Formats: sequence, C-alpha cells, structure tokens
Amino acid sequence: TSVVVLVVLRTASLKDEEEFTDILEERRRTTDLGYALRTFNPQPYKGAPYSSTSDLKKAVLESQYLRYIIALETGSSVEKVRQEARGILEEMSHNLQLGFIRLMAYTVNKVFKRLFRSIYVNMEGLNMLQQAIQESPVILMPNHRSYVDFLIVSFILFTYDIPIPVIAAGIPLASMKVVGEILRRSGAFFIRRAIGSDKLYWAVLSEYVRTIVRTGCAPLEFYVEGFRSRTLKSVVPKLGMMDMVLEPYFKGEVFDITLVPISISYDRVVEESLLALELLGVPKPKESTTGLFKASRVLQEDYGCMHVNFGRPLSVRQLCEGKINRSEYNLIPRDLPQRPSTEIQDCVNWVAHLIVRTQEEGSLISPWSLMACLLLQAPITTLTEEGLQWHGLTEKTLWLRKLVLDFRGRLNWPAHTPDSDVMSSTVALHHSIVHHKAGRVCLVQDGDPASQDPLSPEEGVMRTAAAVLMLVSYRNQALHVFVRPGILATAIHITKSTQKDELFSFFCFLRDVFANEFIFIPGRASQDFDEACSLLQKCGAVHMSEQEVTVLETGLEVLSFLQKLLQPFLDSYQLIFRYLCENGAHVFTEKQFLPAVQNLATKLILSGDLHTFEVLSSDTQKNVLSALRRLEAVTKLRAGLYITQKELLGGSIPTRFPLC
Repeated sequence: TSVVVLVVLRTASLKDEEEFTDILEERRRTTDLGYALRTFNPQPYKGAPYSSTSDLKKAVLESQYLRYIIALETGSSVEKVRQEARGILEEMSHNLQLGFIRLMAYTVNKVFKRLFRSIYVNMEGLNMLQQAIQESPVILMPNHRSYVDFLIVSFILFTYDIPIPVIAAGIPLASMKVVGEILRRSGAFFIRRAIGSDKLYWAVLSEYVRTIVRTGCAPLEFYVEGFRSRTLKSVVPKLGMMDMVLEPYFKGEVFDITLVPISISYDRVVEESLLALELLGVPKPKESTTGLFKASRVLQEDYGCMHVNFGRPLSVRQLCEGKINRSEYNLIPRDLPQRPSTEIQDCVNWVAHLIVRTQEEGSLISPWSLMACLLLQAPITTLTEEGLQWHGLTEKTLWLRKLVLDFRGRLNWPAHTPDSDVMSSTVALHHSIVHHKAGRVCLVQDGDPASQDPLSPEEGVMRTAAAVLMLVSYRNQALHVFVRPGILATAIHITKSTQKDELFSFFCFLRDVFANEFIFIPGRASQDFDEACSLLQKCGAVHMSEQEVTVLETGLEVLSFLQKLLQPFLDSYQLIFRYLCENGAHVFTEKQFLPAVQNLATKLILSGDLHTFEVLSSDTQKNVLSALRRLEAVTKLRAGLYITQKELLGGSIPTRFPLC
C-alpha cells in the first residue's frame, strides 16, 4: 500500500514530463457555432449496453434493492412509497441529450474565451483517460474551487470526443429557471443538501449512483470534497458518494473501477470577493437565473489562465488490494442493504484522502500564490498604509520559487518571460486585491462609494479582513507544498528540541490538531515526518542523524518562513481554545459560537493584541470545533449543539499548544 501511495504521489509531481496544450488557441480560430456543431464521436465503455435516461430510471425503480427498501417503509402503502420514490428520482435524475450538450458547448466556448487568456490541459493525462473509459467504469474526481469547475471537464471531453460525464450537483441549481433544465439535459443530476435520516432518499440516490457505475453507461463526475472550497485549499473529503461509487466493486458487480483525480488551478478565481465575504458571515447569494445574468459583469474582467491536469487513472482493484476482504459481501444477497464493516469504511476513507492529496500534488502554483505567502507575513499596517517595497518582494519571491522547486512543487511560471515581467503582470491581474505604485505594493480596501458615513472601528476591521482573506485564499493554493516541513519547523520552534522522537511526537500532535485544515492520508504520520525531514535537509535547513535533527545556520531563513506561514493557524486555534476555556457557558450552539469568536477577535485586533485576521473566518472556526471533537475536548450533542470538556481545554491542549 505504501508503494502504491508513493507511486501515485510521485507521478503526480512530474510536471516536466507532461505536455500542456492551450485548448482555447484552436477555439479562437474557429467559430463558436462551428465548434458546437462539430462531429462528436466518443468511444464509450466497451462493456456498457446502450441505456437511455428512461432505461436508467426504470432499472433503478425496479431494482431488488429499492423494492426491499420500499417494502420496509411502514406507515404508508407500498404504492404510495413507490410513487414517492418515483418523485425523488424525477427530481434527481439527469436527462443527457446531445442537442443540449451542443448548446452548452456554444455558450461555454463564448464565455471561456472572454474570461480566460488560456486553458491548458495535459494531453498525456487526457489520452490515458480516453483509454481508461473504454476498459472500465470511470469516476472523474475534480477538486472544487469555482462554479467554473462544473463546466470545464465536460467542455474538454466534448472537444476531444470523450464521452460526456453525468455530474453530481446541488439541488439549488435545479431550481434555476431554464438554466436548471439545460444543466439537467447536459448531464447534471441533482442531490439535496440536507438528506438527514431520509432512508428512502438515501436508497434512491445510492441505487441511482450504483446503477450508473455498474452499467458504465457514462463516466460519473463528482466532487469528493463535497462542496466548493471557500478558502481555495483542499477540504477533508466527504465519504457518502465515495462509498456509493466503490460499492459495486466491493460487491463484485464490476471487475474494476477507475478513479481519475483532476486538478484544476486558476490564476484568478471568478468568485474571489464573494468567497471572502461568505467567510465573514455574509449570506451566500442564492443560485438563480436572475443572479446569473447580474453576474455577467465578470465577463469584463481578466482571469488569466486555467490549468486542468488529468491525473493518472487509478485502479480501485489495485488500491484496495490487501486492504479489504470482499468475502463479507458474499454472505447475503447483493441486492440487500448491508452496513459496511469498519475495514471497508477505513478503506473508503483512505482512498478518498489519497484522491484529494493527489489533486493537491497535481495542482500548479502561480507566481501570485508565492507573492501572497510573502505579503501575508508583512505587518498589516505595512500592507494597508505605506506598502511593501516592490524590490524586496520580488527578490523574496524568486527565493521562494527555488524553495518550491526544492520541495518538488509544480510551478506555473512562464519560461520565456523575464521574471520581472511575470511578477508585474501577476500583480496587475490581481488589481482587486493589491495595487503597485511608486515602488510599493499596498492592499486594496474598497469601501462603499455610495456611503457618506465614516466606518466604525469594527467595520474597518471587517473591510480589511475581506481584503486579507482574498489574499489568504491565494496563499492557500500553495500551502500543500509547505505543510509537512512547516509543521516540523513549528515543532522545532516550539519544543526547542533536537531529539527526533520528541519532534516526531509533537509533529503527530499538530498533524492531528490540523487534520481539518490540511490533507493527511490516514496511517502515514511516519512517512509525512520522514518527508518533512528529507525536504528540510534537501534545502540545507537541517542536518539529520539517526537520533537528532540539528538546525543549520544556512536554514534559518527557510525555517522562519515556514513557521510564519503556519503562525496564523496557531494563533487562531489558540484564541478559540482560550475562548472556550474562559467562556462561562458549558453548553453552546454553533450560532452562538461563531459570532462570539468573531466579536472577541475583532476587539483583540483593535487593541493590537491579535495580528491575524484569519480567525474571523467561519471556516477556521468550524475547523477548530472539528479538531476539538476529535481531541474529545468538545462533544456534539446534536445538530449545532456542543458541550465542552473544560478539564481538557484548560489542561493538556494549551500545555502542548502554547501561543508562539
């Protein structure tokens, strides 16, 4: 298993061996209508019988599994339950039609040519996908950073005559007038966000997904992270859909399933300002056709380039070899529901984390992400008032570029353009966040031009926070490269120890605390520590012996950068730990907790006692709650209601987690 993980992650980092092609270059030379009406001749899975949408729905409704679930539903007649199941399926199911695919191709082609300078696709990965689709059922698994993700994979597959996927989407999209139906007929199937304990809905959804996978009638696309990341860093995977797509293999209904991780990287994200406001508590705009047309002003902006990296196809059969015993599924009929064993659940969780980690390894880091890492290490008053010196920023960015390459990161840095031009153009692209003037770079803080009233101090903090969180989101795109060596650098800084076993112990503690912030493959703590040691040794930051890790004079700059990179997370977690410890309430709700932490953080920022704005992010606050639940310092009683274990909050956690 360790060998499989190493092969997957290492092949994901070989950027130089891959050829990226700008697919918009050809699109700009042809008409939109000619592109949409081109001959489309995909080669489907060779074992898949022809299956129309009505055939798929009929197979789901008449399945033994669904019949069994319907028969178990008491309190209603069988016919009434069957009608309810039929209604769920009608609400959910896709209605893929080539005519609407062509309509979407025409529209999306126009939009993408306006939004992006280039869309780069690695052709080697695409060719491997084309072959894999003919050999086994394929699951496409992109990361999710923007609404654009929903369109780009189908756009690429249509361009290269690869079968169009059916795509799991949130039910709010279905309610958009006209647009919802176009999406449905372009391959979207819609899932409710709050399913809860609705057994019938779960049964219809799981049988629908399993039938698509079992028959291989179309590639299936879903976001293993579950929802769009508002912070632009990877989200801990959700396991519901993952379990559904793997079950046909576990039950022996298919010989193998192919998983294809897809890494989508943006120079600039369309929703950047909305994401920051959502993190500060501003309600997310409801998906609607009217809202879509209002958002058309984004077509006037430049969003740079996009990179879509199709990862190496992964065989579920090979991934699960030696990890599970499928014979347990032979004990009862396949069509009957069966609760997966702990072994199966652990395997699903492991595969899901591996996919997200592979997505990270396949993503490309832009020059702007490196600059954001450095800008956020400057004092906030420097960023908002006098600005950071341009010369110092560019020199440090080039230093950081070398460090990323030493850490085996992928860089999207134009090869035939002077470095100074690359950095100037990337700052110009992000004019909504910073501006470069008179040799200095300052943070942009847009107020409401219609408002004549002066901002209160609290409003000023929130305005600055919105700009900072936009900058944070781009820093986050590079974090996966630095996290492991960064945690080791933090362990060295906090423990002041050179002993390997002590550093490993604290490394594992931080790894556990931050398991909702960063992606760690379960069971690989030792390998992560070894990787961190190796990378720090490679860049000359430390010297390794069998028992010790010794800091070198030449490595102080690297260690300082890495420790400062993780400092906002340490500060945010420590503040929330202290709030829960000192707060009088023993039981609290999430609705009480989030604004209370935000108010406390705002006061501390205004008084100068806190220098990180990231603690104001609702995602950070929720991640801390998840960490405390995992450390058993907080218990969740029911939806939204928590109870604190103050003996832990006041004892072992702050002792091992001091404010740095």
